[in-house]
Amino acid sequence: MPCSCKQKKETKSTSTTDRYISFDGIDCDGNARILMSYIRRHIDTPEKTNKFWEYFKQKAEGGSGPKPDDLFLIHSNLNQIRELFELYEDEEALALLDLVEIECC
Repeated sequence: MPCSCKQKKETKSTSTTDRYISFDGIDCDGNARILMSYIRRHIDTPEKTNKFWEYFKQKAEGGSGPKPDDLFLIHSNLNQIRELFELYEDEEALALLDLVEIECC
């Protein structure tokens, strides 16, 4: 009997994604763009913003160096973004953040 490492493994359904095997079927850039719009709907409201989010907006536009892509900016600020969505009880945004964190970061 051949070694178990050489035996063909069961393949997952095409609807299941696994970033450790392939990023095929995972729209990281598209989901990051949507997530950025969810972030902006909170931080563009004057009573919801603060110095950190003003800096975040500036950085997103490339105001403090090269413009980062959305996924990099999200990955770099996951905890702050999660806190923002939890503060405003944005369940839809939290679900997408979880998905992006699992599949793309």
